[in-house]
Amino acid sequence: MRRESSVTALSWIPSEAITGVMRIPIDAGVGHYDQPPPGELTDLAALLAADRFRFANELRAWIEVDGRGEITDAGYSGRAWMGATTLKLGALRYRFQAVLLPELQREPERGDGWVRFSQTVGGRTGAPMPRTISRPPFVLWLAPLVWTTLSLTLHVDAPAEFAMTGASPFPRHWVYDHAGQLAIKSGLTDYAEWISRSFGTEHSPWGDEDSPAFVTAVETALERDLSTQLMHGASKPTYTTLQAGEALVRQGDAGSDVFLVLDGVIRVDRDGEQLAEYGPGAILGERAQLEGGIRTSTLVAVTPCRVASVPAAQFDPGALTELASGHRREEATQGG
Repeated sequence: MRRESSVTALSWIPSEAITGVMRIPIDAGVGHYDQPPPGELTDLAALLAADRFRFANELRAWIEVDGRGEITDAGYSGRAWMGATTLKLGALRYRFQAVLLPELQREPERGDGWVRFSQTVGGRTGAPMPRTISRPPFVLWLAPLVWTTLSLTLHVDAPAEFAMTGASPFPRHWVYDHAGQLAIKSGLTDYAEWISRSFGTEHSPWGDEDSPAFVTAVETALERDLSTQLMHGASKPTYTTLQAGEALVRQGDAGSDVFLVLDGVIRVDRDGEQLAEYGPGAILGERAQLEGGIRTSTLVAVTPCRVASVPAAQFDPGALTELASGHRREEATQGG
């Protein structure tokens, strides 16, 4: 009997992932950001044709199990999907195809009743970028590297398990389960780190060095609705940049703004106890509006973060109450 499963990572460039002067050519229309991928993955080929992602790591694998429950064979059946970068100069459009590096499908790891597969997919981005060097010609034009590393564990008598074990610091990576449902996300995009280290293969899986992936849970449908209201509602958002360890708000302070995590990971602390961590797409800070205008917890940046905020009064109180109820359940579970 054959058992099969899959996990897929889509990588894309959100508008909040690039800051500073590097935004200028994209904001001027030379390049473009990407729309968020769908919450359910149904047709990779159609998404690629529509230029909805930069590259994808599709890890598919199988095991053969005999009548005694023993694994007799195992193998990979996935592939890489590489997109292109389109640049506009006036009326002209130039399409730069990304360069795929060899897929790294490691020898399956075998255990008692299970096999674990690991696959790295990536390559050089479509458009070359300038890199300064200390010798003539002092500037090189080279496309930097992007990648994701996925693992998939198939069991004889249990559901499959998956993880994103490594990824380039840029762009953003979303991971979908075998049913095509969005399951986890990379919590942090670090453009500066990526652009400084990702031109050569020595700091990549092809040079025997991977970058760990900071993974967070997926936001709820309610949070997606509220994030749209926050970014495009009556009040213009205020943007805050935090360094790791810096507090966004502190328990006991007055305040009623609601926050949307654009990039990075925020931790919730209450009475000195670490309760939960939230990544991009999470809406936080709603309880102060519902509980007398006083912050009920401290929000601390686990990684460098970028956050948008607006007054809570622009949201429906019922939606904030529902959001707070969900956070209480999550924090009770994660906080033990």
